[in-house]
Amino acid sequence: MNRLDRRALFTSGAAAALLAATGTSVHGAPKSGGTLRLALPRDGGMMADLARWASHDALVEIGPDGVLRGELAAAWRSDATARQWWFDLRRDAQFLSGRDVSVSDVVASLKRGLDGVAAVEAEGAARIAITLCIANPHFPYLLASADFAITEGGVDLAALDQRTGSGCYQITRANADRDFRAERRRDHYKDAQSGWFDAVEVTVIPDPKIRAEALRDGFVDVAAFPAAQMLRDRRDLTFHPSVEDMQLVAHHGVGVPRVIGRAAALDDARLLERWWMV
Repeated sequence: MNRLDRRALFTSGAAAALLAATGTSVHGAPKSGGTLRLALPRDGGMMADLARWASHDALVEIGPDGVLRGELAAAWRSDATARQWWFDLRRDAQFLSGRDVSVSDVVASLKRGLDGVAAVEAEGAARIAITLCIANPHFPYLLASADFAITEGGVDLAALDQRTGSGCYQITRANADRDFRAERRRDHYKDAQSGWFDAVEVTVIPDPKIRAEALRDGFVDVAAFPAAQMLRDRRDLTFHPSVEDMQLVAHHGVGVPRVIGRAAALDDARLLERWWMV
């Protein structure tokens, strides 16, 4: 598929569905099932970022291919000036509480930290109108930031196991800076699109050598930034982006997407949604 101009992409959220990554991984097509065990360093808030995107959604998501696609937004458009924007919400998203995601939740969440905006208002039961102080044709890309994760009632994101999101996973156990476990929600709007694992167990292991040992000895399935010299000769591992630059290393039992996001660590902190068990 030809890469489309980003400006054209902004005119309709429906276009994003056509631009979803459709290439085949070396591990075949994604499938549901299994428990992923992931070892992380303590640096940079990686665990908090993973937990946030596992359990919460934004209006839009930047895919690993750099293309903007809808998450809680089914469609979006702007006027000719790119100062006025409208986002139409999908009707099948629910918070963990079972309540439908509403325009009031989205308005409250965006008002929590959106700068450079003159107004954020509801227009009917499923449309948000946003008026910018200064025109910005790239505005929807800003809404993919974790700062604009949508929460029930617009509450601030705090604890790892905060039960305020509409994401694929429910966090069932969490210890700050140590570990968390999450389980896939049933009948989620992303079923058969992302969120493939039945459960995920994420553990902080500060020492890169111990992370490498845990992967080598089968105690975890994926390790981030392990000690490379301990693993480079293994033939049962997948190295990303390469054996010379081991940012992520996975056993062959883990399905690795054809394209992996590189804007942030851990597949743009979306690894738990995008990877799967073979």
